[in-house]
Amino acid sequence: MFVLELTYTQPADRVDALLPAHVEWLDAQYAAGTFLASGRKNPRDGGVILATGSDREAIESLTRTDPFVTGGVCAYRVTEFYATKTSPELADHRDELPADA
Repeated sequence: MFVLELTYTQPADRVDALLPAHVEWLDAQYAAGTFLASGRKNPRDGGVILATGSDREAIESLTRTDPFVTGGVCAYRVTEFYATKTSPELADHRDELPADA
């Protein structure tokens, strides 16, 4: 599983101009089953996305397609973690620790 942390690199008015395209992009990732939760940080200097997947390179590649990135208004920090404990609703996304961990 991955935590995707967005940090805005431009003023809010530039971010807001790209918000409809960003929301459309988010909706597509939810429909594909990749994103589990997302929202703005408080204070509003970026956002956080919880994503599922086993391929870090694929997740990093996906973040580069976000209109916020292509529009030059945010940078991503991708953190991979093993979700060994979850709520019952996320049980399908639980991970086992690899043998070398």
